[in-house]
Amino acid sequence: MTMRRLLIANRGEIAARIIRTCHRLGIETVLAASEADLNSIPARMADQTICIGPAKSAASYLNVDLVVAAAVEAGADAIHPGYGFLSENVLLATRCRESGILFIGPTEAQLDGIGDKLKARGHAVAAGLPVVPGGTIDAVEDAREMAEKIGWPVLVKAVSGGGGRGMKPVHDPAKLKETIEMAMAEASAAFGDGRVYLERFVASGRHVEVQLLGDGKTILHLGTRDCSVQRRYQKLVEEAPAPDLSDKVRAAMHQAAVDFGRHMEYCGLGTVEFLVDCKSGEFFFLEMNARIQVEHPVTEAITGLDLVAEQIAVAEGWPLRIDQSDIGFSGHAIECRINAEDWTRDFRPSPGTVAAAVFPAGDGIRVDTHVERGVQVPPYYDSLLAKVIVHGKDRPDAIERMRAALANCCIEGVATNVAMHSALFESPEFTKGGIDTSFFPSFLQR
Repeated sequence: MTMRRLLIANRGEIAARIIRTCHRLGIETVLAASEADLNSIPARMADQTICIGPAKSAASYLNVDLVVAAAVEAGADAIHPGYGFLSENVLLATRCRESGILFIGPTEAQLDGIGDKLKARGHAVAAGLPVVPGGTIDAVEDAREMAEKIGWPVLVKAVSGGGGRGMKPVHDPAKLKETIEMAMAEASAAFGDGRVYLERFVASGRHVEVQLLGDGKTILHLGTRDCSVQRRYQKLVEEAPAPDLSDKVRAAMHQAAVDFGRHMEYCGLGTVEFLVDCKSGEFFFLEMNARIQVEHPVTEAITGLDLVAEQIAVAEGWPLRIDQSDIGFSGHAIECRINAEDWTRDFRPSPGTVAAAVFPAGDGIRVDTHVERGVQVPPYYDSLLAKVIVHGKDRPDAIERMRAALANCCIEGVATNVAMHSALFESPEFTKGGIDTSFFPSFLQR
């Protein structure tokens, strides 16, 4: 079918970004917004805005029935969930099907098989991918036995959810029980699912992912991204392609991701995430995200593709419009997440009113944002204000462009992490490339 009207079940910069592509494609947009976002930039950009409830996410953006009812009321052909919120929610996909509305994402079975990390791990094994040693635990005694088997230290991981919640390393066997209980409580509160499992903790590892695009039959990879600059498993900087990987490892990672996609008969955009052991050079499957990623602009920059447009085409039932030989990789791209946080005070959230907002512009610079002077930054949601993306002829050129872009980025009225990013891009270790996930915490302590 050809999409005529699409409801966006999200907010902030991703809502604005989806609206831009829809308008280019001639698709009408309806924004499902909470009371806190009725006067937002995405609300002004959309052709129509429907209030779906109070500011708190549980009563609006996370309420499946309200989102679907808004789509039905608006006469929408489809729902795009963006990332976060309901983007990987099986119930939303089911309600869409029952209501005759397209869900912009993979099938219900694929969401179920990927959203549960244990099921995803099982699919990875079935597809022939390497996985970090570990497995399920039913009791603390099981965990102790498994930890001894796979080797210390270990990582306790929540079966559901993401963003680092319910994920805790354990170095001291005496703290295993306490850590498992903490992880279970955190996962239960965040995702309504307290199940956890154990994996060997890789002390020196890089977070590298491969972007996939599939139509259920054909699976393409769109290259690698490196997301190793993290704080408490939250990504801050992403770049494409991942630097300092050998051609052999990169090709093997591409193939592993495609194999996983083929095994799942994947339909839509998805990202297969890997952990690269810096000591051994081995890589392991971590998980798959069955949605568009925050960091998708760096892949768009080096491939020239509009990933939202490709998502929509697949959802409409079209076979992929490109094949692997059509995909080329040009230069190097880097993205910085600009958040409303006081990074000098342990990244404390900084809601408030934006008194001024000046963003960089120019050749090789892209800014995805939903803020301007006078915009309220509410305390209810993720603190992301903008993404600054640069594209250069190579990584050194991209780093220089990002330094200049950050120098021309000014947001007043709320605290931000712009200065932190500027300091990071002066770091010799980051400039060299190939840092692991332990780098950023040590960088903050300097």
